[in-house]
Amino acid sequence: MAAVLMLGAFSLSACQTPGQPLFKPGQTVSRQPAQRPPYTRFPNQQRAQSGLPPLVGTPQGTVQSQTQAVLPRAEYRPVVQPDGVTRVGLLLPLTGANAALATDMLNAAQLALFDFAGEAFELIVQDTMGQPDLAVEAADKAISNGASLILGPLLSTSVEAVTPLVRNAGINSIAFSNNRAVASDNVFLMGFMPGEEVERVIAYSASRGVTDFAVLAPDNAYGQMVLESARHAIAARGGYLARVALYDPYTEDFTQIIRDLGNYDERRAALLAQRKELEGMDDQLSRQALKRLENLQTIGDLPYTALLIAEGGKRLQTIAAHLPFYDIDPKKVRMLGTGQWDVAGIGSEPALVGGWYAAPDPTARENFIERFRQTYGRRPARLATLAYDAVALAAVLGRAEGGPLFDAATLTAESGYVGRDGIFRFLPDGGNQRGLAVMEVQERSTRVIAPPADSFENVTN
Repeated sequence: MAAVLMLGAFSLSACQTPGQPLFKPGQTVSRQPAQRPPYTRFPNQQRAQSGLPPLVGTPQGTVQSQTQAVLPRAEYRPVVQPDGVTRVGLLLPLTGANAALATDMLNAAQLALFDFAGEAFELIVQDTMGQPDLAVEAADKAISNGASLILGPLLSTSVEAVTPLVRNAGINSIAFSNNRAVASDNVFLMGFMPGEEVERVIAYSASRGVTDFAVLAPDNAYGQMVLESARHAIAARGGYLARVALYDPYTEDFTQIIRDLGNYDERRAALLAQRKELEGMDDQLSRQALKRLENLQTIGDLPYTALLIAEGGKRLQTIAAHLPFYDIDPKKVRMLGTGQWDVAGIGSEPALVGGWYAAPDPTARENFIERFRQTYGRRPARLATLAYDAVALAAVLGRAEGGPLFDAATLTAESGYVGRDGIFRFLPDGGNQRGLAVMEVQERSTRVIAPPADSFENVTN
């Protein structure tokens, strides 16, 4: 069974204030909210009488996610409410460092709620505050209030913390993380998978004749994952990984990293030696050759013709500004990126213009972006579509005859789903697969140079 999530069926009323969500953390939300008592934590005996799983934690009842053992998968137990209402938990870090992003995701969830949910569907919104232990508390609240599916959390540490509780409850979770390490057979990731993005852009580059690659990445879990994905994709196409540069993920100074990546000192020394030799000659050809070297910084080719940069935001801008300074010429070396490049204004840095990266086709989300902007008065954060698609999917599957279809077999339907970022499907191991386009950076925009597949029967890398 597949669900099509492209079109909205309802519009927001004119009396709603742009920028103000219609619901707040801790509030149960529906198209027609039901009156429900406030949440209280059940002692284990009361939880058992209510059909809820026991809490895992210390004798004092404090949930300690870091010490929870992962339990064997419980049989999926769909929650059928006596009032016929399907309830879904939404866990987001609405306070803390990621509050702005989480607020946009909450507002996107609001739009999906009004587009797809009927009156017998409720969201139980909880604030994780970006902390694993509080994420467990938030998940417990949602489950205790009848949630038959958990959407979120956002951060991988919080996803890992809530997994035992969700598993023990016999329900599934659709988390917003892109860290495949926290996926499992009952935790399905909605985030954009960096490995899949790397595979797509490397495959496209190889199809265009690129054979020699370099990778510049932070020396952390993300960078290592990008590097391993690149190694696999390059080797699978008979290419050569000529250079790898890993750097301290907290560094603010990329000077030496990029200087080394460009063999700058050796190539500069070769240029100076060549000039000195020519200056000692007095023939016409030598003088012409010396003239040609006047405006060069270095001589000698680099051992790669494509450079994959696993960074985004201001750090990407800093790296890009250093590249031509140390003679890594974007006219000779094709810049490649991950999904972190998928932001407005990426072409403001000249060294990135002409670069390629893999991401969902932006035309699929244009209507969502415009509607969000009209409703809330600003452009949404890039990850807001994850919350929209997750809530839309839950609302569609929640309308199934006989009760919500939130079981793993339905969630991992091979045909997948169509959302605001194009086609996607969950894999049995909890990862996901998307139809990705290859984008080219331009000065004021980006353009699709290789469209995504329109179905998973046509997905190729």
